Amino acid sequence: MSVRAFCVLVVACGLCAAAACAPKPPSLPTGAGTPFPDFATAYQQATASCRGVKTLTASMGMSGKAGTTKLRGRIDAGFAAPGRARLEGIPPFGKPVFVLVADQGKGTLVLTRDDRVLRDAPPEAIVEALAGVALTPDDLRTVVSGCGFGGAAPEGRSFSNGWIGGTSPDGRVYLRRAGADWEVAAATRGGIIVTYADYAGGRPSTVRVRAESGGAAKADLTLRLSDVDLNTTLDPKTFDITADLPEHPVPLTLDELRRAGPMGENRQPQTVDRQPQTGNRRPPTADRRP
Repeated sequence: MSVRAFCVLVVACGLCAAAACAPKPPSLPTGAGTPFPDFATAYQQATASCRGVKTLTASMGMSGKAGTTKLRGRIDAGFAAPGRARLEGIPPFGKPVFVLVADQGKGTLVLTRDDRVLRDAPPEAIVEALAGVALTPDDLRTVVSGCGFGGAAPEGRSFSNGWIGGTSPDGRVYLRRAGADWEVAAATRGGIIVTYADYAGGRPSTVRVRAESGGAAKADLTLRLSDVDLNTTLDPKTFDITADLPEHPVPLTLDELRRAGPMGENRQPQTVDRQPQTGNRRPPTADRRP
């Protein structure tokens, strides 16, 4: 199987391609706005349920687009501060299509159906190659928890649509009213825009992540969260890739993954020639949530 063909399978997580048209870009406030002196208090209220999240596990239904490739599937995820993550692409049946484990700034990706293994690459570069958005494990944890990029802005401004916004070194965050309270509506950093919807129990159940370059979308993904657990003790094996490694791994480079993934679809795909192997293979690792 070519790396290109396999990566299309990976990013689709073994499910069908999305058929819906791409949604419109998020609508964020424009203009300078007016000073909002109580922004810090509003921010503390809006992030009360997410800013203390150190571990998070969730099942994420994913749909959207990276490059011109439509994506749809399910990812089971686990995150722990600082800098640890486990992502599994879950097909309708069988073991995960891929497993990505990140710790201490290094990530290892296993493409389980082809025994390809990418070792010790920057986790955000692997995520970008697979889905078009460069996010670190800690970025993913704060984004999925509902806190945007996690930075508290010292002051803010109000806008004509009723939102308020503030800027910190970690990016910009927007809040909106939810009854008498505040909730996080959106966050931006560089060309990445995160928007939140469908709040329940003070946390969003829908997260949209859009990456733009030159005013055009590189990726536009929607994550629908379920089975969310916060600040639970995770098994140390969650972030150990050893049990997921194939008996006879075939090395994969980050450049190969980039060329074969949705962001490299206009490049020439490569075919991996494998020699016949002898001996018994290790039984597939059982499916497990982080």
